[in-house]
Amino acid sequence: MSGHGFHVHGPHDHAVEHAAHNNDPFSNNIAVMTAVLATVGAMFGYQGGATQNDAALYKNNAAIEKTKAANSWNYYQAKSNKQNLAELAMVLPGVEPEKYKADVLRYKAEKDDIRKEAEALDAKADDWNHQSDAKMHQHHQWALATTAEQIAISLAAITLLTRKRWLMIGAYAVAAVGILLGVFAWLHVDPIGALMGAGALAHH
Repeated sequence: MSGHGFHVHGPHDHAVEHAAHNNDPFSNNIAVMTAVLATVGAMFGYQGGATQNDAALYKNNAAIEKTKAANSWNYYQAKSNKQNLAELAMVLPGVEPEKYKADVLRYKAEKDDIRKEAEALDAKADDWNHQSDAKMHQHHQWALATTAEQIAISLAAITLLTRKRWLMIGAYAVAAVGILLGVFAWLHVDPIGALMGAGALAHH
C-alpha cells in the first residue's frame, strides 16, 4: 500500500493540472478561479455543518426543557388533586373545616410557584426551538451557497475542456450568486424567504 494516503480526484483536477504546465492565460485564469471557488466552497460547507450541529444541539436543549416542564406540570396536577381532596374533606359531615383550610391555602400557594416554574420552562423550550429553527434555516442558506460554488467549479472544468467563453461567464455568474448567498447567510438575511413571503401576501 502507498504511504501517501488516498486522494479522490475531482472532475476538474486533471484539467487544472494540465493548465498549470502550459503558458495559457485563459486556462491559467480558470485554474486560479477554480482553486479560489474550491476554497470558498469549503468555507461555506464548514459553516453549513456548524449551523446544522448548532440546530441539533438547540433542539436537544428544547427537549430537555420540555421534559422538565412536563414534570413540573405533573407535580402541579398532583398538588391540585391534594387541594381538591382537602376541599372535599372540608364539607364532609362531622369534620372541622378549619382543620383542612390551612392545607387548601398551602396547596394553592405551592401550585402558584409550580405553575410559574413550569411556564418558565415552557418558555425556555420554545426559545430553544426558535433558535434551532433559525439555525437550520441558516444551514439551508449555507447549503445553497455551497451548491452554487460546486456548480460554478463544474462549469469552470467544462470551460477548460471546451474553451467556451460563455461558459466562463456562466461560471463567474453562478459563483457570484453563491458568494452573495453566503454573505446573506453570514448576515442572517433571507431575501428568498422575504420574496416568498411577499408573494404569499400578494395572493391573499
